[in-house]
Amino acid sequence: MIVRAIAALLAGAFLMGAAPTPDPYVYLEDAEGAKALDFARAENARSLPQLQNDPRYAGLYADALKIATAKDRIPAVALGADGTLRDFWQDADHVRGVWRTTTLASYRTATPEWKTILDVDALAKAEVKNWVFKGAQCLKPAERYCLVSLSDGGKDAVEVREFDIQAGAFVDGGFRIPQAKSNVSWIDKDTLAIATEWAPGDLTQSSYPYVLKTLKRGQPLTAAREVFRGVKTDVSVSPVVLREPDGAVAAFLATRGLDFFNSEIQLITPRGPEKVDLPKKSTIQAYVDGQLVVTLEQDWPQKGFKEGDLIAFDLAAVSANPADLKGTLILRPSLSQAIDEVSSTRHRLAVVLYDNVKAKLLNFRHAGGAWTSTAADLPKDSTISVSSASDVDDRMIVAVTSFLTPSSQWLADGATGRAETLKTSPARFDASKDVVEQLWAVSKDGTRIPYWVVRPKSLKFDGTAPTLLTAYGGFQLSQTPTYASMAGKLWLEKGGVYVLANIRGGGEFGPRWHNAGLKLNRMRVYEDFFAVSQDLIARKITSPKKLGIEGGSNGGLLMGVALTQHPELYNAIVIQVPLFDMIGYTHIGAGASWVGEYGDPAVAAERAVLDSYSPYQKLAPGKPYPKVFLETSTKDDRVHPAHARKAAARLKEYGYDYLYYENVDGGHAASANLNERAMRIALEYTYLAQRLMD
Repeated sequence: MIVRAIAALLAGAFLMGAAPTPDPYVYLEDAEGAKALDFARAENARSLPQLQNDPRYAGLYADALKIATAKDRIPAVALGADGTLRDFWQDADHVRGVWRTTTLASYRTATPEWKTILDVDALAKAEVKNWVFKGAQCLKPAERYCLVSLSDGGKDAVEVREFDIQAGAFVDGGFRIPQAKSNVSWIDKDTLAIATEWAPGDLTQSSYPYVLKTLKRGQPLTAAREVFRGVKTDVSVSPVVLREPDGAVAAFLATRGLDFFNSEIQLITPRGPEKVDLPKKSTIQAYVDGQLVVTLEQDWPQKGFKEGDLIAFDLAAVSANPADLKGTLILRPSLSQAIDEVSSTRHRLAVVLYDNVKAKLLNFRHAGGAWTSTAADLPKDSTISVSSASDVDDRMIVAVTSFLTPSSQWLADGATGRAETLKTSPARFDASKDVVEQLWAVSKDGTRIPYWVVRPKSLKFDGTAPTLLTAYGGFQLSQTPTYASMAGKLWLEKGGVYVLANIRGGGEFGPRWHNAGLKLNRMRVYEDFFAVSQDLIARKITSPKKLGIEGGSNGGLLMGVALTQHPELYNAIVIQVPLFDMIGYTHIGAGASWVGEYGDPAVAAERAVLDSYSPYQKLAPGKPYPKVFLETSTKDDRVHPAHARKAAARLKEYGYDYLYYENVDGGHAASANLNERAMRIALEYTYLAQRLMD
C-alpha cells in the first residue's frame, strides 16, 4: 500500500508538470504498523493530559457518560414479524450491548420486560474478542434465522454468522462468512447472495467486493456459484432481494456501484444478468404492492422525469423487459423540498419530505395505477425518521426530534395517518433559557444558505458568546435538527451557542443541493461554510475569538479547509476522523470509492481543484492557525487514520501547537463502546471550553 501511495503521488506530480516531492510521513499510512502506532501513542501521551488534567474534564466526562449510558433512553425498537419489538441496547451494564426483544404491550409500560437474544459483552468475553455489533439481517417472513454481523473493534469489515432466535444460539454448521467488507442477503432459508473477498485481494480499488455469488447451505465458500461480476475499478457490487409479504422472492438484483453515486442495476435471471434501464444516478428505495420505487438524482429527459423525482415501475413489466422501463410519477418536490427517506409497509409507501429543513411524513397508497397520499399526524417543525416499518400491516415506528424538545417515539398507522406516542425521552438539560432560530447567510455566488442557531434567549449581540458551529456538506446527507442532549448539557447550559449549517453538498434541498458541490464545484461547499461563519460574526452573535467549529469524516475535511483557508475566523477547530490528504486520498483506505464526490487526482482538471483546497498540501509555516484538536481511530477502515496522523506530523514539523487523540478501537465513529464515546465527547468539550470560554 505504501508503494502504491508513493507511486500515485509521484504520478500526480508529473501529471501537473511539477517536480515530485516525496512524502516523509507516508509511513503513517500503515494503520497498525509499529512506527505509526508509536507516533499515535506518543501524541496521545502528550495531548491527553492537557485535557484530562483540566478541572472541568471529570465533570464533563461524568455528564457525557450519564447521558450515553442512561437506562431511560428511548430504545431504537424495530417491529418484528410476530408482533414483537426488537432493539440493540447499550448502557453501563452492557457497554458492548445486548440484542433483545419484548412485546408491544410490555413496551407500552414504564418498565418493559426484555428477553435477551444475544449478549455481545458475554460473547466478546467468551471468545476474547473486541466485538462490536453491526446489525442483523433476518429472513422474512418468520424472521427466526438471522445473519449477525460482528466487527473487530468497530471496523467496517465484519464476520457474518447465522443465528437462530428461537434457539437463542448461533446455528451449528450454519452460514458463516469470514471477516471482510461483505454484502450479503438472504434468498431463501438455504441460499445466500454474497459479494465478498473470495480470494485474497479479490476487491475493487476502493477495497470492496465486486463478485456476486450464491451459496447453498452446507457448501464451503469455494463452491459458491458466480451470478454477476463487476470490475476492479468499480466501487462495489451488492445483492438486492425484493420480497412479497409472504417472503417469496419478487426479484433478485445486483447493484454495481460505478462510483459512489453512479450505479447500474442488473436483474439476475436464469439466463444470466440483464441490465435494467435506469439512469446511473438513481436509487432503488422500496418495493410495495408490485411496484418498484426509485428516486432520481439526475434528470431523465427521455422519460420526462426530473432530478429529485420519486417514481414507480410495475415490477412484472420490469422483469419482462428490463431494457425499456415505463414509470409513474409519485412525487416531484419543489425547490424548497427534499425527499429524505422512503420506506414501505404492507400496503403503504412512507415518505419523509422536508420543506426548508422541516419534516412531515406522507403515506402513499397505490390503487388503479395512481398514487394518493395523506399526511401523518406528527409534531410539526421537527426532524422525522421512520425507524421501522412493518411487512405484516401498515404500522411504523417513527422517531421525532428537535433541538430543545426531548426526542419522542411514535407508533404511526400508514393506513389512517393516526399516530400515538410510545416513549418520550427525559430532558437531559435545562432548555428553558434557550431559543432556536433559522437564519440565512448569502454565499459567494449569491445562494442563500440556511442555518440553525440555538442560543440563550438573553443573548447579548456583542460578539462575546462562545459559539460552536458544525456542518457536513457532502454525500447528499442532510443535517437536520436533533435533540441536543450532549451539546445541551455540556455546552448550552454553560452559556454556549450551538449552530448547525445546511451547506451545499448535503441533501437538505434534494439532489440539486448535493450536485451543486461535486468535484469541480467543491469550493461552493466551503464558501457556504465561510459565509455562515461570517454571518454569525456580522450579526454579532459571536466573534473570531469566540467561534469554534467541529466536523467529522467529510466534515473533518471541511474543518481542514477552514483551518488552511480562513484561520482568522476561528479560535477552536475539532477535526474528527478526517480526510486531509486529498491528493493521495484515492490510495488511502477506502478513498477510491469517493472519486464521484471529490474528483480524481489523476484527472488534470479535477486535480487542479483538489490542489486548491487539499488541507495536507495547504498547511504552511507562519500562519495564524488556532490550536486545533485532531481525532482519529486506528481501527477506522473507511477514512484511514493516516489523514489525521499526517496532519499532526505536518503541524508538528512546522512548529504549531495542537492536540491529538487516536482511539485504538473506535472504527469510523472513533468510539467502539459507550465509555469511549463519553471520553471522546468530554475531551472535545474540555478543549472547546479552554479555547472559547477561558
